Amino acid sequence: MNELLFGGIEAGGTKFCCAVGNASGEIIGEMTIPTEYPDITLPKVIEYFRAINNRTPLSAIGIASFGPVDVNPDSPHFGYTTSTPKPGWNMYDFAGTIKKAFGLPVGFDTDVNGAALGEHKWGAAVGLDTFIYVTVGTGVGGGGMIDGKMMHGLTHPEMGHILIPHDRTRDPFDGVCPYHGDCLEGLTTGPSIQKRWGVAKASDLPEGHPGWELEADYLATAFACYTVMLSPQKIIAGGGVMKTSGLIEMIRPRVQKILNGYVRHEKIIGGIDDFIVLPALGDRSGRLGAIALAEKAFKI
Repeated sequence: MNELLFGGIEAGGTKFCCAVGNASGEIIGEMTIPTEYPDITLPKVIEYFRAINNRTPLSAIGIASFGPVDVNPDSPHFGYTTSTPKPGWNMYDFAGTIKKAFGLPVGFDTDVNGAALGEHKWGAAVGLDTFIYVTVGTGVGGGGMIDGKMMHGLTHPEMGHILIPHDRTRDPFDGVCPYHGDCLEGLTTGPSIQKRWGVAKASDLPEGHPGWELEADYLATAFACYTVMLSPQKIIAGGGVMKTSGLIEMIRPRVQKILNGYVRHEKIIGGIDDFIVLPALGDRSGRLGAIALAEKAFKI
């Protein structure tokens, strides 16, 4: 019997990562396409998968998309990107466009829920049923599972848009979020670091710069809030900003200090290195999660 192949689209704010893989989590082909207007980006995506599908048929395609998106299968706008500020993508029928091009089952979720699913199947969340995946990059997003089910509800989690304490004497920066200004996303993303400190990219901020202390304080506050609200078994922290050397090590003791012994569990008090972790799949979490979304759609 031939092995089933699935397509996966990790649709990010700056690039689309397209991949083909199997149910074992093996990626056998991939390519990256810049995120532009849909009528520029999606024809390239379709061309990539069509060439593969003509050689070896795909069974389904999964999309892990930047948001906000409509993830309610009963909604007339299921599979749409909704109130995103990204030009051209507001109320765009993303999943429908892919389904129309191929006539295959299409799985659809947020990019962070997709990455969480990838980590659950093959990475740092294997064997867990309640955990969160937070990404800090061009935006801040969060998703994951509660009791073995992906986090969905009225829409989907928007963990980057929580409001956190902002001492304007210490940090007079207004934030970059077009909706809320100084929410978590407005204060901690790569673009916020660039604008606040006048650097070309976040990684240009040198080690030991006070900006990293500020970043760690903000993210630790958020992680502590997520811990008391959702009681996750693990927090997986991905995204480009989280790759900064030493940042996660700065965050962990700050979370312990903020919680102040209230959450009395060995993972918090003594084993926090295994509670707040980087993705085990590295940069592949999202595209493997998209492949896992395709597999789920195929089985429905």
